[in-house]
Amino acid sequence: MRFRHRAAAGFATLLLPFAGLVGLASPAQAAASATATYAKTQDWGSGFEGKWTVKNTGTTTLSSWTVEWDFPSGTSVTSAWDADVTSSGTHWTAKNKSWNGTLAPGASVTFGFNGSGSGSPANCKLNGGSCDGGTTEPGDSAPSAPGTPTASGITDTSVKLTWSAATDDKGVKNYDVLRDGAKVATVTTTSYTDTGLTKGTDYSYAVQARDTADQTGPVSGSVRVRTTGGTTEPPPTGDKVKLGYFTEWGVYGRNYHVKNLVTSGTASKITHINYAFGNVKNGQCTVDDTYAAYDKAYTADQSVSGTADTWDQPLRGNFNQLRQLKAKYPHIKVLYSFGGWTYSGGFGQAAQNAAAFAKSCKAVVEDPRWADVFDGIDIDWEYPNACGLTCDTSGPAAFKNLSQALRNEFGQNYLITAAITADGSSGGKIDAADYGGAAQYLDWYNVMTYDYFGAWDKTGPTAPHSPLTSYSGIPKDGFNSAAAIAKLKAKGVPASKLLLGIGFYGRGWTGVTQAAPGGTATGPAPGTYEAGIEDYKILKSSCPATGTIGGTAYAHCGSNWWSYDTPATIAGKMTWAKNQGLGGAFFWEFSGDTANGELAAAIDSGLK
Repeated sequence: MRFRHRAAAGFATLLLPFAGLVGLASPAQAAASATATYAKTQDWGSGFEGKWTVKNTGTTTLSSWTVEWDFPSGTSVTSAWDADVTSSGTHWTAKNKSWNGTLAPGASVTFGFNGSGSGSPANCKLNGGSCDGGTTEPGDSAPSAPGTPTASGITDTSVKLTWSAATDDKGVKNYDVLRDGAKVATVTTTSYTDTGLTKGTDYSYAVQARDTADQTGPVSGSVRVRTTGGTTEPPPTGDKVKLGYFTEWGVYGRNYHVKNLVTSGTASKITHINYAFGNVKNGQCTVDDTYAAYDKAYTADQSVSGTADTWDQPLRGNFNQLRQLKAKYPHIKVLYSFGGWTYSGGFGQAAQNAAAFAKSCKAVVEDPRWADVFDGIDIDWEYPNACGLTCDTSGPAAFKNLSQALRNEFGQNYLITAAITADGSSGGKIDAADYGGAAQYLDWYNVMTYDYFGAWDKTGPTAPHSPLTSYSGIPKDGFNSAAAIAKLKAKGVPASKLLLGIGFYGRGWTGVTQAAPGGTATGPAPGTYEAGIEDYKILKSSCPATGTIGGTAYAHCGSNWWSYDTPATIAGKMTWAKNQGLGGAFFWEFSGDTANGELAAAIDSGLK
C-alpha cells in the first residue's frame, strides 16, 4: 500500500515545544479543597502516556488550576493535550486551558501527555498545596496497579472478578472496577460480581486502586469475558472474509468517518475492519494520532449511535465510533493494523526482541479504555528482509519469529493477521521472508495484489496496477495476482489463509496517446490528493473504463490513462478467488468507494 500518509500535523494532537520554556504562574488559590491524581495509562518501554485528574472536592467553585511536579533526569513530556504544559529543568507545570479551568464542587477534569523515559512524577502540588487536598506531604505516592482480574462463575448475565491487591505507602482504600474502560463499581475488597449483563456478549474488565487520599494508581491488565447464552448465527455476509481498511487520517481532509460505513450500506456487507495505522517506534507498538483515535468529539448527527460525545466521557474519537458500530453490527470484527508503507521502518528493531514487541502491542490493543473494540491485530510490514520506503536486513526468519511471538503473547482467542507483498517474481519479495513458516501462527494473509505498476515509472509503459492474471506485454513477469497466490501456495500457505486484495482507487499517467496498455507517458496524471492516484468514486465519472486487460479495467480519456477495478471486474476477481479456495478478499480503503458502497457490495455479492 504505497500511499499511506499521516494526517496533516495541524490536525493532530497538540504538540508543544517544552524544552527551555518557563511558565511558573502564581498559584490561583489554596488547594485544600481539590486533588490531583496521576495514572500511567500506557507504557512502551522508552516512553509512556500519562494522565492527570484534577477534582474539586470542596464546596466552592474553582476558577482555575495549576498542577506542578518533578520528573527525574531523563524523563520529560514530549506532547500534551487539554492543558498548557511548560518546564524549568526537571520541574513541570500544567495550567488549565481557557475552557476547562472552572470546576464546580464535585466536578473533575483530566489532561494527558506523552512522555519519554521511565520516571514517575514526584513532589506534586495543586494550586500551591498538596495534591491530596491537605498540606504538602512529599512522598505520598499513588498506589500500585492491582493484579489482572480473573473471571469465574460466568453466566448469561453475570461474572465474578477477583484480583490481587495493590500496595500503597499509606494504605489502599478501595478499587474502581472498569468495564470496557468505564467505571461500573467501587469496592473495598478484591472481588466483585458484575450483573445485568447481556448474554452472548464480549466484555473487558480491569481494576484501579485508590489510596486514603483518593489518589488513583495505574490501571491493571484487562481480562476479556464472553457471557454465556445468545446465538452464534453466522454473519449475514456468508462464510468468506470481507475486510476493509479504515484510515485513521481519513477523518480530516477526506471527511470520512465510521458513520459513513452505515450510511453507505457497507457495514452490512463486510465481516472485518482493519484500523490503520498504529505506529512502530523504538521496536514497540504505539497509537499514532491520539486525537483522531480516541479524543475527537462527535456531534449527535455525526455519530453512529446518534448521541453526542461529552467532554468528560472516557473514550471518544474513532475508537468510540467503532465501538458503536460493533454494537449496531455485532458480526463485525475489528483489528488494529500496525505499520504500513510509512511506519514499517520500526519493524527491524522490533524483530530484535520479538517478545517485547508483542507485549507492547498487546498493551495497546488491550488498553482498558478500548479493549472491547479490537478483536485482533494486523501487522503490515513493508517489507521483511526487503525494501519498501526503507530497506530491512532482518533476515528471512524475522517475520516468522515476529508472528510466533505475537501468537504466544495474544493466545488463540485473538485474530492475528498480516498484510504482505504480492511480488510473485522469481527472487522477489515473497522469496525474501518465510511466509510459509509464519502462516501457522496467523489467521490469514492480506495479499496486496495491487500497486504492481504506476506512474513512479513516469514514462510508462502504461499497465494496470492490479492485474489478476498475466497478459501479453505485461511489463514484468510475476507481477500479477495469480502469480503471487500460486507462489504462496507453493510455499505451504493454505489457500483458506489467503485473501485477494482490491484497490478502491486507480493509478494513472498523463501525456498518453495510446488507448491500449503499453503506451508511453510523460508523468503521473493529476489526482485529488496525490499525483498519479485517484479514488474510484471520482474516476467512474471523470474517466470511465474503456477496456479490460488481465482481469481489470483501464480508461483512456484525453491525454490521461488510468487503471482501476469496477463492479464488473471485481465480480470476475471474486469468482476467481472462490475457485482458488481463497479465504475471501480485502480492500484498500473504504473512502475510495461511492456514497452507496458499490464496490464493497460487489465484493459481498461475488463471494456469496
